[in-house]
Amino acid sequence: MNQPLSVRTVDIWKTFEAEPEPVHALQGISLEVAQGEFTAIAGPSGCGKTTLLNVLGGLTRATSGEVWVAGSDLEALSERRLARLRLEHIGFVFQAYNLLPVLTALENAEFTLLLKGVDRQERRQRVLALFAKLGLEDLEDRRPGRLSGGQQQRVAVVRAVVGAPAIVLADEPTANLDSHASDDLLRMMEELNHELGTTFIFATHDPRVMERSHRLIRLVDGQIESDDVRAPPAGAGSG
Repeated sequence: MNQPLSVRTVDIWKTFEAEPEPVHALQGISLEVAQGEFTAIAGPSGCGKTTLLNVLGGLTRATSGEVWVAGSDLEALSERRLARLRLEHIGFVFQAYNLLPVLTALENAEFTLLLKGVDRQERRQRVLALFAKLGLEDLEDRRPGRLSGGQQQRVAVVRAVVGAPAIVLADEPTANLDSHASDDLLRMMEELNHELGTTFIFATHDPRVMERSHRLIRLVDGQIESDDVRAPPAGAGSG
């Protein structure tokens, strides 16, 4: 049974103007990611991993080529419609956390649900359930400045997944976590992948993420060097 596509790119290039010459961060990337995949994108620093995630998430536009996410042609969307697509279908985990310093951990984690119009009680229930899974109990009222880097990363992950998006784009999600916290985080993501069919695409250097991914794509100089599929997407073959 063929899985619907979460992501499809056709010959995408991303060029940044720079001196003495432009930098071609992505060079002709064509890629299909099925719904429910648990995919890691790996490669040396500067290979284009983060740029690719930003293009897939509509945070930056490709210089040329086609980018389809959740059935929408990103290049054809206005900025307003692109923002709506991100809110409704995509969860982000940024390497720098991107938590709002004036909000508590709980308020940061529920922010996406607030934008979606979910009522207060349901927001709290969803967030607190995930906080318990990730060892964030009793930290709900702390602002980011009073959280460790690992705690901030876990809050950022809860914010990304609490709305059950179709796709989660995660840039080095385990970079600031110890091995125990990393395992807990990956286990939670695997549960969401398996139970809800959430598509996960990671940019990572972490061997643990690479080992647990079902597909490993390696980038070198903005191009796909290898694409190793190890397991079918969540739910593939059912029915």
